[in-house]
Amino acid sequence: MSFSNFIIYVDESGDHSLTSIDENYPVFVLSFCIFEKAQYSAQASRDLQDFKFRWFGHDSFVLHESDIVKRRFPFGFLQFDDIRERFLNDLSAVLETTPMTVIAAVIRKDALKRRYTNPENPYQLALLFCLEKANEFLRFHDDRGECHVVCESRSPREKPGRGKEDLELEVEFRRIVAGQHFLQSSGVAMPDFEINFVSKQANSAGLQLADLIARPIGLRILRPTQPNRAFEIIQRKIWRGPENNSMWYGLKVFP
Repeated sequence: MSFSNFIIYVDESGDHSLTSIDENYPVFVLSFCIFEKAQYSAQASRDLQDFKFRWFGHDSFVLHESDIVKRRFPFGFLQFDDIRERFLNDLSAVLETTPMTVIAAVIRKDALKRRYTNPENPYQLALLFCLEKANEFLRFHDDRGECHVVCESRSPREKPGRGKEDLELEVEFRRIVAGQHFLQSSGVAMPDFEINFVSKQANSAGLQLADLIARPIGLRILRPTQPNRAFEIIQRKIWRGPENNSMWYGLKVFP
């Protein structure tokens, strides 16, 4: 078996339900963080681990953006302004130097529901876009080995990949990579992708980095004039395509 030189870590922000939409955050964001494996092991994973050693003395805590923002355990010390500023500056520096490429999709759920009588599931729409762009990215790099797409398990009471939500996502994933999704105009298969589910508590550097970027992307779309330190870093990592187009090439907003 020939494996890709790249690995993709996936995270999301917001929920994909169209039944109840949070008026303060009416979007669903799916983010793909693509790493060259050699750079991931030599720098990205190491730098995040070193960050944890600096701030906690160990590397067992898992970084979740929502816990940091809300100062939940183990981030209670961020209630102090001076410490919080130093922590965020240090974390921003880690993100800045992390060698990764970002592909993301933002689905405006409120607009989607208004525009279509029977709207497609926001997660499926976002997944289709991100996989198509990731496939293009791999082809651009002439990489045709099996590329693993690593997702957090969405079924916490079951083993990763065995719960109902994970199984539903896997079915949709395989439909897309087989070129069988009805929105795929060309019907081109993407056979080199393989999905892998891991526990939400897994101390994976790639998943934690993906978690840190999803919500800032959503906030940038919702409130473009609001200061957004994280997005200022993230936007420079968004894939701009073979011809170095604008960031909107690798960041899809729909509708």
